[in-house]
Amino acid sequence: MGEAENIMREEEIEKIRGVVRDCVSKHLYSSAIFFADKVAALTNDPADIYMQAQALFLGRHYRRAFHLLNASKIVLRDLRFRYLAAKCLEELKEWDQCLLMLGDAKVDEDGTVYDAKDGNVIHFDKDGEDREINISSAICFLRGKAYGALQNRSQARQWYKAAIKADPLCYEALECLVESHMLTSEEEANLLSALQFSPEDGWLSTFYSCLIKKYDKESTVEAKFKKLENETSGSVSGSSMISTLANNTDLLACKAEYYHQCCEYQKCFELTSALLEKDPFHPKCTLVHLVAAMELCNSTELYLMACNLVKDHPSKALSWFAVGCYYYCIKKYAEARRYFSKATNIDGSFSPAWIGFGNSFAAQEEGDQAMSAYRTAARLFPGCHLPTLYIGMEYMRTHSYKLADQFFMQAKAICPSDPLVYNELGVVAYHMKEYGKAVRWFEKTLAHIPSELTESWEPTVVNLAHAYRKLRKDREAISYYERALTLSTKSLSTYSGLAYTYHLQGNFSAAISYYHKALWLKPDDQFCTEMLNLALVDDCQNGVDSKVEL
Repeated sequence: MGEAENIMREEEIEKIRGVVRDCVSKHLYSSAIFFADKVAALTNDPADIYMQAQALFLGRHYRRAFHLLNASKIVLRDLRFRYLAAKCLEELKEWDQCLLMLGDAKVDEDGTVYDAKDGNVIHFDKDGEDREINISSAICFLRGKAYGALQNRSQARQWYKAAIKADPLCYEALECLVESHMLTSEEEANLLSALQFSPEDGWLSTFYSCLIKKYDKESTVEAKFKKLENETSGSVSGSSMISTLANNTDLLACKAEYYHQCCEYQKCFELTSALLEKDPFHPKCTLVHLVAAMELCNSTELYLMACNLVKDHPSKALSWFAVGCYYYCIKKYAEARRYFSKATNIDGSFSPAWIGFGNSFAAQEEGDQAMSAYRTAARLFPGCHLPTLYIGMEYMRTHSYKLADQFFMQAKAICPSDPLVYNELGVVAYHMKEYGKAVRWFEKTLAHIPSELTESWEPTVVNLAHAYRKLRKDREAISYYERALTLSTKSLSTYSGLAYTYHLQGNFSAAISYYHKALWLKPDDQFCTEMLNLALVDDCQNGVDSKVEL
């Protein structure tokens, strides 16, 4: 009879456990806590205590859950207990206690974890089911998050690297590294090559290569996107998986980000608009959409996006960044600065807000404040070249060309294929009267532009023509001036430069024609007015000399 009662009791307990699991799946956390408490009291089994702590955690009773776990005698021997206790401390923002709960361990710059006591390397083996995230990887990630909250970004970077090296399925670790610009493009590529993917995760390796910085040539990047789709279609027999990955919002958001990087703003904007119709709250797509709209000066779209984001997500940095973008677009820089600052106060690791904050000062030529914001961004985001590039621009604006050149070279080391970096190096060389060097930098700029030249690159072509003119290579200069006119017919610099080059060649009629075109764009331009008068005198003198000779 006693055995039968025990069997009935076990069946009853198992039934209550099932009720707890069912309540959790239906998000009825108070019910789950109630029944889990009864099971733990009846059995005093560690697994049931853990289930009770999970129910408390999901019900946001973090202090109760931590007290329950901490009172357990196996909290320091069972990684599951320790990790859940640390998660409770994370939610309570007690970061130092969180690190103490996770235990002592050291990590090097490569993400290799060592035992704090004996210094031996800790090897993480896959545990549990094949598709289960390694608990040790999750612990490394939580350590990184804690160090990030304590403003120790160096340690945070190392622990994030350790997390994804422990288990490549820990996507959050890679996301933190990439979104916070903690690594340069070279470091990201090295980390990706060090990851050990299982044979069936080949698609994931390709997907990660699309997530990291895309500074390769256009053909290489496009091949990655196509390879991902082809590899997926080749490895999966069902058509549903093919269509899912082909229209995956994360992958398409990466494509949109690449289009923005290539200065194809209209193409980027169209893609993000289509994506936001499918997934209106995709954070990465929303960010790319905002910056593309700002580049296109689409203030109406920025206003609508800002209103919707502030209404739906008032506590997120992205929402107030959108408001700042709108005010920046309509040239109300003081208001833009206020909202960019608010975004950085909400999330200090949100790099676009820091860049916007600095740009709002630079737009009003407040150099000291702009430099301060850019330096903060360069310190917080060592893998992002834009703060360093903008510091160089500020130095160039104040005619400190040698300092500007140093910062542009630093930006080039971080991002070796951004055409804008080479353009700025060319401008500095031109101002320093190193015209041969300027020509080389401008030609590299054009070589690194991945797609066909658009109007946005017209100044670079004109700068190259100016540099050739300074070297007295008039034929090359005229060729690039004419190429610039195919991109834009409203540039005073192009017409005046072309006229002056023809003037130097002695082709006075062509020079007069282009001086007139330049003055049509700006009738009060002093240089063109004076040079037109000289060209007319020279042309008349040339005509008189020809008659005498005849």
